[in-house]
Amino acid sequence: MNIPAESYAMSQSSKDVLSSVFGYDAFRGEQEQIINDLISGKSCGVLMPTGSGKSLCYQIPSICMEGTGIIVSPLIALMNDQVVALREAGVKAAAIHSGLKYNEVRETFDALRNGQLDLLYVAPERLVNDNFLDILDDIKIALFAIDEAHCISQWGHDFRPDYRQVSLLRTRYPNVPCIAVTATADTATRKDIVDRLSLPKLYVAGFDRPNITYYVSIKDNPRSQLLRFLKARGEGESGIVYCLSRKKVEETAKWLTNQGYNALPYHARLEARVRANNQERFIKEEGIIMVATIAFGMGIDKPDVRFVAHLDLPKNIEAYYQETGRAGRDGLPSVAWMVYGLQDLALQRQMIEGSDSPEEQKRIERQKLTALLGYCESATCRRQVLLNYFDDDGEACDNCDTCLHPPETFDGSIPAQKVMSCILRTGQMYGGGYVIDVLLGKTNERIERQGHEALSTFGIGTEHSSKEWQSLIRQLVARGFLYVDMDAYSAIKITQDGVDFLKAKPVLKMRLDPKAIGGVSETGRKKNPTIALESDSDQALFIELKALRMSIAKENNVPPYVVFHDKTLIEMVLHKPSTLVAMNDVPGVGKSKLDKYGAAFLDKIQG
Repeated sequence: MNIPAESYAMSQSSKDVLSSVFGYDAFRGEQEQIINDLISGKSCGVLMPTGSGKSLCYQIPSICMEGTGIIVSPLIALMNDQVVALREAGVKAAAIHSGLKYNEVRETFDALRNGQLDLLYVAPERLVNDNFLDILDDIKIALFAIDEAHCISQWGHDFRPDYRQVSLLRTRYPNVPCIAVTATADTATRKDIVDRLSLPKLYVAGFDRPNITYYVSIKDNPRSQLLRFLKARGEGESGIVYCLSRKKVEETAKWLTNQGYNALPYHARLEARVRANNQERFIKEEGIIMVATIAFGMGIDKPDVRFVAHLDLPKNIEAYYQETGRAGRDGLPSVAWMVYGLQDLALQRQMIEGSDSPEEQKRIERQKLTALLGYCESATCRRQVLLNYFDDDGEACDNCDTCLHPPETFDGSIPAQKVMSCILRTGQMYGGGYVIDVLLGKTNERIERQGHEALSTFGIGTEHSSKEWQSLIRQLVARGFLYVDMDAYSAIKITQDGVDFLKAKPVLKMRLDPKAIGGVSETGRKKNPTIALESDSDQALFIELKALRMSIAKENNVPPYVVFHDKTLIEMVLHKPSTLVAMNDVPGVGKSKLDKYGAAFLDKIQG
């Protein structure tokens, strides 16, 4: 039923829904304008950082307007999570996906036809099915929402061909407002989303996640580094550790378990039942560390993930931004921590070159990988580098390792000339370790066999240590002067930019890596999510409220954060409401949850 925009009616105001359903007094940023656009029949794209309330931008209009909001979502886990949370808040929501039984799907279709749903979540492949479209033709549709909209673009970091077909909604239902939302999209991806969905307006709310502290270190026994980081964080935190390979995932999860942590593996080849069980435990329990490949994450709306750690380099800045963005969705202090090495870069380059992608897309992926390496090797504020990549402005943040402990810089033009001259004189045939041995004047059988002890560059680099030369080589790779040729056994070679540098010999500012192992750049500054609770009695009450929340969650078979977020519990502790009326004023409560849980939490607060 293609309803003209002007005939949409509202059952209640958006501010009323925000307060009564979701428990908040005021909108954030441009939420209200976006919601008003949709209610008035206008379409738009929305680019907002994770945790800033993107979902409310389509959930509230779907509740306010006549008809059902149809939400396109890429993963079953994400659909289920959103539906459970909405139902807990008293919203009529459902999902249709392959994980449901036949009678469950039939009941949902009946409810859809009878106008009994505010929101319906569907996968993109289901949405463009002819039978499903026939049903949509006969119902009143409030709006279409395309969640994780970067999946529609081949330039996005998680392109999904099924998403391309979603564009037919704009031609089949031209008068139904459409909103496309994502947290991660560079300039090319944004343009692709807007063009493919014919969106007249794009809201860009910025990319900054000020509650996340960023740390990047060089790999030097990664397991020991991870252990130091985890010990600095304390006990009982939920987190994600990303690894590049399935083998490394399983080995790391097992090792962390032996170290006393509650760690679980997750990757695409894991038995489906085990994978689903591990994911459910991560969502419903506290203090679980999920060790995973990138197969894990999208669709996980767990707000109290306190850290995301990378033991390997992601494939580009968009992937890094999205993966680290799974930390601290509730706005409380969290950490993004990563260790990497030159071999990580080489492996990612090998994956790009070995793919079946067109050459133009490979070129873009190389550029994106180089940008990520530039972020890793930066001597300036990491947040600024990250935001600038997305054409967003940011000042030095005092909340990343390079701001908290600025690295030393020096004129690296002479060392750069030395290392590149050594690479040339050894024939551009060897890896970084061999080149460094020549620079340091180390004699061994291999060097003597090649006669390289007689080179003019032999022993000319003794003013720097082996680790310092490794850092210099990484920085030269990051600047595009060198590259690692995986087809030539990881040989370091000189690019045309490197050749041009050797001719011009300009001043080249480079950084010195921190020398202290276990320093702040490795461990991160510990930030307790209960930082706002100063007294021991408040800390104790917060722990009691968390225990009550877990008990209720288990009884209702829902994740604890669906009952109340940590942030809401902290507000309860700070305000200590003495009546249900006062409890209703606590941000994040809402009428439905007040009716269900208010009295139990009030009793606990009153002691």
